[in-house]
Amino acid sequence: MDLNDIVVFTKVVETHSFTGAAEQLGVPKSTVSRKLAQLEERLGVRLVQRNTRKLALTDIGEAYYARCARIIADIAAAEQLITDMQTTPRGRVRATAPVDLSTSYLGAILSDFIAAHPDVNVELEATDRVVDLIEEGFDVAVRFGTLPESTLIARRLCSIDSILCAAPSYLERRGAPATVEELDAHDRVLFIPNPRAQTWPLVNATHPDATAEFGRPARFASNNIGAVRNSALAGAGIALLTDFMVNADIERGTLVPVLPEWRGRTVEVHAVYPARQNLPPRLSLFLDHLARALNPPPWGRS
Repeated sequence: MDLNDIVVFTKVVETHSFTGAAEQLGVPKSTVSRKLAQLEERLGVRLVQRNTRKLALTDIGEAYYARCARIIADIAAAEQLITDMQTTPRGRVRATAPVDLSTSYLGAILSDFIAAHPDVNVELEATDRVVDLIEEGFDVAVRFGTLPESTLIARRLCSIDSILCAAPSYLERRGAPATVEELDAHDRVLFIPNPRAQTWPLVNATHPDATAEFGRPARFASNNIGAVRNSALAGAGIALLTDFMVNADIERGTLVPVLPEWRGRTVEVHAVYPARQNLPPRLSLFLDHLARALNPPPWGRS
């Protein structure tokens, strides 16, 4: 078995082209083509369907790539382990986190981290997609909500509340609801992260057993919570928004709390990472920094 052939194959898949793989590997395109052909000949199967316009994996190619990607990631981790055994933590931390938390807070939080650890680099992918940490080569993910059963290790960071709020212009025009039942008569602005999210549960802070729902019909709905916030700021209606997104708006008076005794269910925030017996020092330091920076969360500090 020639490991170089496997490396070439994975690069072809990841770059979707022979040219891209050749550029990343620093070899001629003809070498990439030859190595892939050698691998397919040795295995006795076609891994990649080729034509003049694009490349596509065969079913066998997809299964083979999934295993090969893990092998390459393990080799990279083994090499990184040598670096991590040095006294000074160094290397790269690849992290992923939800878009709005990343843009609102994590940029500054992680800048503080790299300032304290000049030999560590951080790569943050802001996405609301649930990435496969192992297959996609990430060290850690920040995730909201209930975590599914998995082999990942979870470390609690903080919690997030959701607040009913509206722009002063809307409340001047329509008035503020005095009871949760009066929400039905108001225009609503709704965050729908997926098609199944038609409503959000509300709980009463003083009477936890009391519940209600906030949602459809909505005057404006979006799967982007930033767009929902902007719609609420423009006076489109009452919205249920996370406290980390709207606390500054409430302090400025551009949004006003509505029915403050009613809130969305508290959402826990965790850092998750692959199970490892001994974490690299850079990742341990990264997790500790996140935990300190988010507990208590900066959006709740006066």
